[in-house]
Amino acid sequence: MHLVPAEHAHRRVLDEHGVCDAIAGVGDPAAVRDWADRFGLLADPGRLTLLLAVRAVPDLSVSDLAVAAGMNDTAVSQALRLLRVAGVVAARKDGRVMRYRLVDDTVADLLEKLPRPLV
Repeated sequence: MHLVPAEHAHRRVLDEHGVCDAIAGVGDPAAVRDWADRFGLLADPGRLTLLLAVRAVPDLSVSDLAVAAGMNDTAVSQALRLLRVAGVVAARKDGRVMRYRLVDDTVADLLEKLPRPLV
């Protein structure tokens, strides 16, 4: 039971090899937290809708995304701010208009796995 943390070494285990394999399969706890955060971004219907729209048509403006997603401009701006801070989307200024595109390849790959159309 070489992978069992010291604070859990006292606990009863039925399958020592299985426990070690499971711990190895989980991997680095920090990486698990990063994935949970990434999935958390996708768990919100509004953000997921925006990501699907941006994936389908890169470089849409906030107001165009709001219409496409059926959301108000303020909610879209707030969601895009979260997605931008997380590194999922990037903004490009076009005159006075900000245009957004998907830049996280892993999220793009996850979105690609969704069935079309979502119903």
